[in-house]
Amino acid sequence: MTRTLRNVGIMAHVDAGKTTLTERILFNTGRIHKAGDVHTGNTETDSHALEKKHGITISAAAISCEWRDASITIIDTPGHIDFQIEVERSLRVLDGAIAVFSAVSGVEPQSETVWRQADRFDVARLCFVNKMDQVGADFGRTVRMIADRLGARPIVLQLPVGHEGDFVGVVDLVAMQALRWEGPSPTAGAIPEGMRDAANEGRQRLLETLADQDDAIMAAYIGGEAVEASEVKAAIRKTCIAGRLTPVLCGSAYRNVGVQPLLDAIVDYAPAPSDRPPVAGTNPRTGDVERRLPRPDEPFVALVSKMQTSRFGALAFIRVYAGRVAPGTSVVNAATRKVERIGRLLRMHADSHVEISEASAGDVVAVVGLKSVRAGDTLSDPARPVVLTGFVIPAPVIEAVIEPRSGQDQERLGQALAMMARSDPSLRVAVDRESGQTLLRGMGQLHLQIAVETLKEDFNVDAVIGAPQVAYRAAASQRAVVDHTLRKQSGGPGQMARVRLAFEPLAEGETGLVFVNKIVGGAIPKEFVPSIEKALRQSLLDGGPGGYPVLGLRASLLDGAFHQKDSSGLAFELATREAFRIGFEQAAPILLEPVMRIVVTTPEHYLGGVIGDLQSRRGQVLATEPVARAHDVIAEAPLAELFNYVGALRSLSQGRANFTMAFLRYAPVPKALLGKVLEPA
Repeated sequence: MTRTLRNVGIMAHVDAGKTTLTERILFNTGRIHKAGDVHTGNTETDSHALEKKHGITISAAAISCEWRDASITIIDTPGHIDFQIEVERSLRVLDGAIAVFSAVSGVEPQSETVWRQADRFDVARLCFVNKMDQVGADFGRTVRMIADRLGARPIVLQLPVGHEGDFVGVVDLVAMQALRWEGPSPTAGAIPEGMRDAANEGRQRLLETLADQDDAIMAAYIGGEAVEASEVKAAIRKTCIAGRLTPVLCGSAYRNVGVQPLLDAIVDYAPAPSDRPPVAGTNPRTGDVERRLPRPDEPFVALVSKMQTSRFGALAFIRVYAGRVAPGTSVVNAATRKVERIGRLLRMHADSHVEISEASAGDVVAVVGLKSVRAGDTLSDPARPVVLTGFVIPAPVIEAVIEPRSGQDQERLGQALAMMARSDPSLRVAVDRESGQTLLRGMGQLHLQIAVETLKEDFNVDAVIGAPQVAYRAAASQRAVVDHTLRKQSGGPGQMARVRLAFEPLAEGETGLVFVNKIVGGAIPKEFVPSIEKALRQSLLDGGPGGYPVLGLRASLLDGAFHQKDSSGLAFELATREAFRIGFEQAAPILLEPVMRIVVTTPEHYLGGVIGDLQSRRGQVLATEPVARAHDVIAEAPLAELFNYVGALRSLSQGRANFTMAFLRYAPVPKALLGKVLEPA
């Protein structure tokens, strides 16, 4: 019997109600018998002690449930910008997503960020407008914001029955009936008299929108024929999977209103693994692109989305794209060419699990026993290896010195940080070359704070962290060509290597090293080229002004020379390092600082003060928009000016304003501030 599978993520801005919605889904599917609450810290997915303490989702959690004839895997993702890596790698391995919006706040900054992440992975989406029972809830405004801010084409499938505290149900525009909740399950009935005109108009818009996308609906619509609910559902499913339309539903997760229709929508409209196109990867042996269909009889291939420490050892979360795998199977890490053996296969339910005997195409499971894999690696059939595209690991924007309270814990601190960085690739650990101090780099102050608390909670290492510092970066601003020769002779075998390199800026949005080998005619033997690339990558780590890392650079190897006896990989590394030092200086390096997109929600009385304060922080106000009983101030500002912003905003607004911010881009540091940034600490 063929299984009906759905792999979906729940994504949103912080406090939109993702975890509460996940909890109600588990309750309605019978996975749990009592729904927990975020405020009391007893939800299934926020199971870690720090998630209970802070009342937020820190790590994405996978759960499994059954609804109708479908097996559904749901991943509850964090809503805070500091943990965006969790959303990134979750969306990479999912087929669909539920975007949750607060009916009061509408589309918020992190909503836009996760929507763009889903765009990048071509993930089909459904929208759930939550908190319809709260003061200031506005369904229509939220739908308009989905269209205007996200560039989506929403198709409204429901209308709310009642407003704010009187919200009691929805009108289903597909079945043209009202659903009311007076208990845990809805009661279907006639559409209220006062809503019939609005329902008829909504149904008309629904059919018109579908007619633009579906020929069968168009023919029936033009011919004046009645369109059956099954035909409407089929058209919605087709357009949703294709990403042409985005179904919109509404409800109140906290009151369990609208959750069962959302589950129906997941089964009816969200894509199955078989609806997705074949997965494409590169054969590491030939360099050819190969495609695998999402079927169990194809050669095995899976992507590692996450590594996590558990009581079983290291858990690797994988998405199987093709083939099947069982405990004891040998697979190859296609990037490193190391063969690994599958230990145990687990279907996860937050922090608990069920052991399974096999995983096949479409499954999202955890594996015990893999020793040398990292997030983003591909596992495949050793006879048919392939490397899949991974996911983007964001560059840190903040760093701080970290050290143990007790000197005896120094070694344990290093081991614990290494394990944490393996689980969270956006958390970086480095050592300051001058002071020898350990640096912890991350996506924001909360990210670093949670890391320190995790050390204490999970590893029993008590650590202290210094004042956060901005993670400045360097970049080239013009092309430079350097020709450098290394010659050393000390009695025995010498060292000789010559490299001619061109350094160029990268296009906006590109990061890292783009290395291009233009050597022809064997001027440098192929076995020495990896040493040149290795030296360039190492030079990027601290080769900018003031020892700051280089954000991105294109380096082209143009020419060179070698000696039969005196040339070696080490000689070319040393020559390349010196060539980088000379050439990057000639490339007119500039210093870059992280710029944040900040949205301040403030009562109108404090609007002028908020705008003035942002401008005093080198901020650029882009827009102000009215929201429920307040205004949103949308601006860009350097992170360096925002470290004390929480307290300043609280003072400005008597505690009535709040803000969210997300990393936007790197921008040049003004010349007037360069001296301050580069002066020795």
